[in-house]
Amino acid sequence: MSEAAGAGSAPIRSPCTNICRIDDATGWCVGCGRTLDEIVRWGTTDGADRDGVMAQLPARMAASRVRRM
Repeated sequence: MSEAAGAGSAPIRSPCTNICRIDDATGWCVGCGRTLDEIVRWGTTDGADRDGVMAQLPARMAASRVRRM
């Protein structure tokens, strides 16, 4: 079931850091770690799917930092 944004509903939590650039090698945003598809669909994706993406982000960001060294 998707969450509807409306009066009284909580805003959708986003990992966006306003550093928006997709890394060509990984396909992940260098600021938040999401793929372009995940970013585009974020507002319409259900909470469980967003939670799944959020769970992957720490490992993606760590891998990106190692790759840039």
